Amino acid sequence: MGCFQSVPTKPPPGYEDPALLARETAFCESEVESLYELFKRISSSLIDDGLIHKEEFQLALFDNSERENLFADRVFDLFDVKRNGVIEFGEFVRSLSVFHPRAPTPDKVAFAFRLYDLRCTGFIEREEVKQMLEALLSESSFNLSDDMLEQILDKTFEEADRNHDGKIDQEEWRVLVEKHPSLLKNMTLPYLTNIAASFPSFLFNHDANTPTT
Repeated sequence: MGCFQSVPTKPPPGYEDPALLARETAFCESEVESLYELFKRISSSLIDDGLIHKEEFQLALFDNSERENLFADRVFDLFDVKRNGVIEFGEFVRSLSVFHPRAPTPDKVAFAFRLYDLRCTGFIEREEVKQMLEALLSESSFNLSDDMLEQILDKTFEEADRNHDGKIDQEEWRVLVEKHPSLLKNMTLPYLTNIAASFPSFLFNHDANTPTT
């Protein structure tokens, strides 16, 4: 009489052990397990391959997979650590950990800097800030004229660009954020402290935080 042997299920590409991810992030193991359920929901919304594609990411953010937005593109690029055009589970958890209320503030400062450093030069330039603010404003109820936006940029760079080279380096950014903590408001998602219980939709509340004094 023969016996049946179960074939072990092959984990999806990019899957990592929740215990390992819990040790490396601000999440506990049960939170990582809940994030995996959320990850599976997002990664199967358009293409069921165990990976989050940009269109699925945009769908989770804006409920629209075809909507172009610089903010969503930039966040996706930062989550896509391997630069292979998709977000794996490990990348998802490690990147999302930066938004945890218990994540170290320096990590949030560094991530926010990279968010604005669109050209990855190690500096934030005026045009990059303008592009990002325009993208954020387009998704909010705020309506600023071009003149008002230019005034905000003038004031921001007058305060932040201490060596007057026309751009903001990482130390200048750190000092600016220290003076204006509201710049990091979008870098904390309070529900991540209780994701196992609340299991919310993956949405960033990205109200436009203009870097004003």
